[in-house]
Amino acid sequence: MYAVRQKVQGFAFEKDTPWQKEFEDTFPYTETEDQLRCIEEVKQDMERPKPMDRLLCGDVGYGKTEVAIRAAFKACMSGKQVCYLVPTTILAEQQYESFKERMNKFAIRIELLNRFKTKKEQTEIIKKLKLGEIDIVVGTHRLLSKDVQFKDLGFLIIDEEHRFGVKDKEKIKEMKTSVDVLTMTATPIPRTLHLSIVGVRDMSVIYEPPQDRKPVRTYVLEYDREVVREAITKELERHGQVFYLYNKVEGIEKKKREVEELVPDARVAFAHGQMSGEELENIMLDFAKNEIDVIVCTTILESGIDIPNANTIIIENADRLGLAQLYQIRGRVGRSSKEGFAYITYKRDRLLSEASDKRLKAIKDFTEFGSGFKIAIRDLEIRGAGSIVGEFQHGHMEQVGYDMYCKLLDEVMREMQSSKLPVEENIEDIQIDINVSSYIPDSYIENSDMKINIYQDIALCKNEEEIMDITDEIIDRFGSMPKEVENLLEIARIKNLCRNSGINKISQRHGSVVFYFLPDKFNMDNLSKIIETFKNTIKFSPSALPYITYKIDENRAIIKQIKDFLERV
Repeated sequence: MYAVRQKVQGFAFEKDTPWQKEFEDTFPYTETEDQLRCIEEVKQDMERPKPMDRLLCGDVGYGKTEVAIRAAFKACMSGKQVCYLVPTTILAEQQYESFKERMNKFAIRIELLNRFKTKKEQTEIIKKLKLGEIDIVVGTHRLLSKDVQFKDLGFLIIDEEHRFGVKDKEKIKEMKTSVDVLTMTATPIPRTLHLSIVGVRDMSVIYEPPQDRKPVRTYVLEYDREVVREAITKELERHGQVFYLYNKVEGIEKKKREVEELVPDARVAFAHGQMSGEELENIMLDFAKNEIDVIVCTTILESGIDIPNANTIIIENADRLGLAQLYQIRGRVGRSSKEGFAYITYKRDRLLSEASDKRLKAIKDFTEFGSGFKIAIRDLEIRGAGSIVGEFQHGHMEQVGYDMYCKLLDEVMREMQSSKLPVEENIEDIQIDINVSSYIPDSYIENSDMKINIYQDIALCKNEEEIMDITDEIIDRFGSMPKEVENLLEIARIKNLCRNSGINKISQRHGSVVFYFLPDKFNMDNLSKIIETFKNTIKFSPSALPYITYKIDENRAIIKQIKDFLERV
């Protein structure tokens, strides 16, 4: 699909109009440098005839929505429709209000489509979309239904892609082939991040926090009623509000009463996704107006809810939540100049699984600004990248190895784009078959994962500088190297010399070493020079795969002789 996108002729949006400048000047805050860079990258992509597929990665509250709003406005200026897809009804409501507020001075028609709309309202909106009477539609996965059709869709914005189900993502893929797509997230799912790392998708990252923002102070601990009481009391004393995350609808009322018993002075309410739209909206409105002190809720708060006065969050049974989810939820606090506090708890005496333990450690480790990207990388390590084309959200590539997997993916991409593979691809896997011990002994590095990483790092070295770097790293981490590891690095040097000489195999035979050349890389003009240099110690065989047999001195180190030969060739 991604290769097809490279070939498809998309729509090239017009350059910025004077209206665009006027619209952007209405932004009430000062943009960060990162924000401006990302806006520029998105605009440049939109102006190209190739359909855009860009991932915008930035921590919660770093201004991703403003990038999307400006891009959406640009699309409308070129007469195209915009579809803004969000995972929850509350976030849809919030983003709809943001768009309306920013664009109210301009003649842009904006609508909201979600399950809170009546059947009649939904039918009317769908009809207007088909006739082209709506410029921007903000909505939940209701927008992915079969009855929703656009007159001239040109731009698709996806907020928090990881919150959509697999079937929704497959429908999104169908929409994506010819329109410009901007995917926004604080923590991309491993598959999405992986696609960006291997270059299938473009990526923009906002690292810079808004002014006066402080990192959220994070505590990971066993659940303790006294800690909860103290956390809520402390927040109320500074006239703030508290999110209490309890992710079970059936026990949520009981949990609300528990919180009321703990802190009798607090005004407590509860909210969950099974409530009616009006009920939920009223509760969130009361919370926003500071008429509620503590809101006990499910993960509906995960995406987009922006209450600057709520700066403490307590999460129960955090080990049952995903890493990206935990990070998103924590990002609901600390969104003003006040310091935020997050109490991430798990059941007392509960034995955590290895993956849960790693997730909780990661959320504790990454508290500084801009950690969303690092969290996603850690998630990629914990879960694996998953199946790119299937329904699996996670899964490992141990059978083929990560580097081989990336290489195969790259080859398919190039093949579908009809671009020639570089010649070096053919000699990437150079075979060295000589009688030398070259491996990492257990006595030197015991941990097998670490050992595999070192093997991979050595295999990926493409020049002397990289070999020197990995040598320094090995000595620095594990001490002076045994002979076997030194030989391993020398073989990496030999492989690099082979690449430069067009040799794809070296084999040792009774007192000789045979060098096999790729036919299109062997230079016959050099042959007389080689014969003159090595005289009667070499023999040339002009077969389909030309090779030179080199007689070696059995009293000298074979690696040294091979290197001497290759350097002189």
